[in-house]
Amino acid sequence: MNRLIVVSNRVALPNQTATGGLASAMRDALRERGGLWFGWSGKIAKHTAGQLHHLKDGEVEYATIDLSKEDHDHFYDGYANRTLWPLLHYRPDLVDYNRGHLAGYLRVNTVFADRLADLIEPNDMIWINDYHLIPLASMLRERGVRNRIGFFLHTPLPAAGLLIALPQHRELLETLSSYDLIGLHTARDLRALEDYFLHEAHAVMRPGHRMRASNGHIFRAGVFPIGIDTHQVAEMAKRALAEEEEIGQLRASLDDRALIIGVDRLDYSKGLPERFQAYERLLERAPELHRKVTLLQIAPPSRSTVPEYRQIRRELERSAGHINGLYAAPDWVPVRYVNNSYPHSVLSGYYRTARVGLITPLRDGMNLVAKEYVASQNPKDPGVLVLSRFAGAAEELTQALLVNPADTEEVTDALERALKMPLKERRNRWHAMMEILQKHDLTAWRKSFLDALAA
Repeated sequence: MNRLIVVSNRVALPNQTATGGLASAMRDALRERGGLWFGWSGKIAKHTAGQLHHLKDGEVEYATIDLSKEDHDHFYDGYANRTLWPLLHYRPDLVDYNRGHLAGYLRVNTVFADRLADLIEPNDMIWINDYHLIPLASMLRERGVRNRIGFFLHTPLPAAGLLIALPQHRELLETLSSYDLIGLHTARDLRALEDYFLHEAHAVMRPGHRMRASNGHIFRAGVFPIGIDTHQVAEMAKRALAEEEEIGQLRASLDDRALIIGVDRLDYSKGLPERFQAYERLLERAPELHRKVTLLQIAPPSRSTVPEYRQIRRELERSAGHINGLYAAPDWVPVRYVNNSYPHSVLSGYYRTARVGLITPLRDGMNLVAKEYVASQNPKDPGVLVLSRFAGAAEELTQALLVNPADTEEVTDALERALKMPLKERRNRWHAMMEILQKHDLTAWRKSFLDALAA
């Protein structure tokens, strides 16, 4: 079996807790095959940037580099998060394009390519992840690397009509043709990629979703929806009710009220202001639900250096205060808005406690919270998932109540229906979704991508 090299912006080192599905999947793949995980250390260099740090844990090697503050500001805070992130999430109005940021983005990718090229052995298979590293394969090819290289985009990919709004889009996006395999979450993302290459980059379509780029290189794109460790999440949720003190405290504080839960990183793509509006509308038109329902919105802050993120935090604080000011009673707070993060063991217990999972991003590549909510439910008395049709998970979890998050009345209708849904219907919907999650779990995602890359 060929050695695997995983490349990502951040590396989950062995002495760190794996914080998400990607970290778990990559570690499992590397332990199975043996290999190397390469990326940024997460540290800002005080002196020499770009120096390699090596660590070995069993059959897995880790190689990381530090970044200078200037490179971090231009590459990560600048081009990745203020240019590419809003564009990929259908927000061209928020794109902040700066040539200096683009230069920093390309410079960091060049450093990655220089350091990584020296570590690659002839039979290695290379898996590069996400929008931070789009041009990396092209730079490796320039350095003589001929190995199989795959790329997986964890965000949505907007239609070609939006992609061309990016200044110098061809110089960046056409480098994707240097990969052998490009993985995307949904069929919609695949259509967008093929449309861009056929109509903007003058590629030629070949059988099996293969394309011949203008430089003659043939590459393939495919749909590989990422999953979760379904069994582990379900077991964790079951244990949490007995073992986690926080779960008992939450349940006692609810006093038999129905819990609606949302868990999202604080980001304008998550549709949080629209979600609060729909919940307020629910309380306005269904007074019989007063004192009988509570919304818990967990939204850990992120990217606090970006002005749009500070703005959305202020907006949500005002909205939560407004709703509570209108409807709260001495024994009831309609909205519990929390800016802290919690371990997965605690979150799974919160999910299991909630009658409704309210997951309504304006755009999302997949949204694993939606899948974790379903996997965490009590099979005998499951809750209901209200899910944005613009999350990648909506293509698989079709038995959720699918909504347009921008339509306040539609989301409100779904909330009311979810709270009143009979047990039999809840069980039927949950069983159908759980079957999908068990079949297309995290291991299946990892193996299907690597098998396709090796083919």
